[in-house]
Amino acid sequence: MQTMITVILPVFLVIGFGYVAAWRGLFSETNVDGLMRFATNFAVPVLLFRAIANLDLSAEFDLVLLGSYYAGALLSFCAGLFGARLFFGRDWEDAVAIGFICLFSNSLLLGLPITERAFGPDALSGNYAIIAVHSPFCYGVGITAMEIMRARGRSPATILPTVLKAMFRNALILGISLGFVVNLSGITLPEPATVAVDLMARAALPAALFGMGGVLYRYRPEGDLRTIAYCCAVSLVLHPAIVWVLGGFNGLGTDAMRSAVLTASMPPGINAYLFATLYGRAERTAASTVLIATALAILTIWLWLGTLP
Repeated sequence: MQTMITVILPVFLVIGFGYVAAWRGLFSETNVDGLMRFATNFAVPVLLFRAIANLDLSAEFDLVLLGSYYAGALLSFCAGLFGARLFFGRDWEDAVAIGFICLFSNSLLLGLPITERAFGPDALSGNYAIIAVHSPFCYGVGITAMEIMRARGRSPATILPTVLKAMFRNALILGISLGFVVNLSGITLPEPATVAVDLMARAALPAALFGMGGVLYRYRPEGDLRTIAYCCAVSLVLHPAIVWVLGGFNGLGTDAMRSAVLTASMPPGINAYLFATLYGRAERTAASTVLIATALAILTIWLWLGTLP
């Protein structure tokens, strides 16, 4: 219980503050949109740029860590995809969107602050290694699967350009890519630029968490309750369970195990809803799952923390 109070609750209180501010009309939808646009298009990409630029790639890009996490993510995507098709009778395009809901953990806005609160800032290297691959991997899987389903009667050669164009319009991927450029090239930023980057990066998580609360206020749990419950179970239970088993089997170190399991235990992020909106598929399911799974995660994250050394 102490862990829930000291580690998890502060993060969710910031989200709740944003939710209440939007609910009481103290923060309008326009304000929420502006704050989230600042956070997701500018501040968070700068945070990722700084993290990747300073990451020791040879030490932190552990293939066992990434393999354990992304095997769990891919299996969760398949569970969502085929579960939606076989159990709930959704068409294939809806099923891909539901698979994406089960695939895309909120690794950034929740995974980072909760890991930092639980284990300190020095424990975040594994998180950043996962996050560096997260958006490219998840969007690559989701967009490729959706374009294959939509490409009936079209040449397969049109799929790759569509996937790449969609991915590199994403500000998070651009921030990560620039971080790799600086890291691999050995470029040293001048001090004024470094200070400016640090200022932007420090604003990223508080702004994004508060704005996330405002976005969640818009969502209303409605319809598709069995599908929503299934998505919550895959995201909050199946994904971290697979990573926990694979991490133990592969002998992951303590810090890497913490990063992998905690990241996998996060609920679906706003990107799950954005992906559904992008294709106009399973939007109600995505919106309601993000809201309900985020609330349930207060308990499930606490339980997963109890399994970690």
